[in-house]
Amino acid sequence: MRAVLLEGAGGPEVLRLGDVPDPEPGPGEVVIDVVAAGVNRADVMQRQGNYPPPPGASDILGLECSGRIAAVGPDVDGFAVGDEVCALLAGGGYAEKVAVPAGQVLPRPEGVSLVEAAALPEAVCTVWSNVFMLAVLQPRETLLVHGGASGIGTTAIQLATALGARVLATAGGPAKCAVCRDLGADVAVDYREEDFVEVVRETTDGHGADVILDIVGAPYLDRNVSTLATEGRLVVIGMQGGSKGELDLGRLLVKRAAVLATGLRARPVAEKSAIVASVREYVWPLVADGHLRPVVHQVVPIDQVAEAHGILDRGEQVGKVLLAVRDE
Repeated sequence: MRAVLLEGAGGPEVLRLGDVPDPEPGPGEVVIDVVAAGVNRADVMQRQGNYPPPPGASDILGLECSGRIAAVGPDVDGFAVGDEVCALLAGGGYAEKVAVPAGQVLPRPEGVSLVEAAALPEAVCTVWSNVFMLAVLQPRETLLVHGGASGIGTTAIQLATALGARVLATAGGPAKCAVCRDLGADVAVDYREEDFVEVVRETTDGHGADVILDIVGAPYLDRNVSTLATEGRLVVIGMQGGSKGELDLGRLLVKRAAVLATGLRARPVAEKSAIVASVREYVWPLVADGHLRPVVHQVVPIDQVAEAHGILDRGEQVGKVLLAVRDE
């Protein structure tokens, strides 16, 4: 089968198409004929040499895909050859076929094309597991989403709005801020021109944000803690700005607040399967009825994978960039 391979670490030019053996399903696994794959920031970090795959995972890029089940291994229930699905992966999505534990597979939701479905698993599982399962965002609470126009951000805005929370978002530039508002954010802060700490304080009458979802990391740590409400929860899921920051524990104690940091890719299969099962129960109905839709910036043919990564490198995307691997 064809797959995207890495010729060392570096820019998009290290990506090339090559041939690798077809995967075979092990016990509890299915093999998917990949139609489309999501392009994520984690893929860019792995390409740069900064995010190696966890032990036992494929070294092929790609943390989510959509397609049709081509083979079913032993001890798999609920899926059959030909089913249209999407899946959360530990790697391997930039290929014509991928083997994945059946617990990490979701049926294609109604109202979403098979290509568009590739934009859902990583973002939805990340947002659901962090904002709702971990930080337990409640209706009428305030969520601040950093990177509101990203794949994670566009998902978080829609999902929190659908479940009755008030959403504020940061984004770079007027156009991206407009997208955040169109998706349901009450307020969108242009971080290039405004201080989100002041805007949140003014907008919430001094209450602050009950939950903050952060992809920036170290540069925002102190400001995020300043922005938290009493008993607020800061969830850090990315370190795009750096990994080491200074934390005022006194301020955290006074607010009785929490700083939480999680990753999804390296979790055990059982944990990821539990997240996927919860997403299927609680989130998939919201996708089917239109309250949550994938926001796709561009679909790029797999033989132009370097351009797909270039879009992320330049920060141009709104929502998700997808690779088209085969005809739908």
